[in-house]
Amino acid sequence: MDHEPAADVNLRSPQRELIELRMAHADLDSLIDRADGQNPGDELTLRRLKKRRLLLRDQIARLEAELDPPEPA
Repeated sequence: MDHEPAADVNLRSPQRELIELRMAHADLDSLIDRADGQNPGDELTLRRLKKRRLLLRDQIARLEAELDPPEPA
C-alpha cells in the first residue's frame, strides 16, 4: 500500500505548481529588467531569458486551463 501523507500530496498539487510557476515568471521579469538596464548590449542573454519567460507563461496558461476549464458555449 502506497499511501502518501497529505502534506506530500499538497506539495505537488496543481495549485502549488501554478504558484511556483507564477513566482518563477515574476523572478524572470525582474531579472530581465535588471539585465537590460545593466548590460543592454547582451542581446543573446536577453533573448534566452525572454524565451524562458514565454515558456513559463505557456505552462501557466495550460495549467490554469486545466484547473478552470472554459464553460462550453
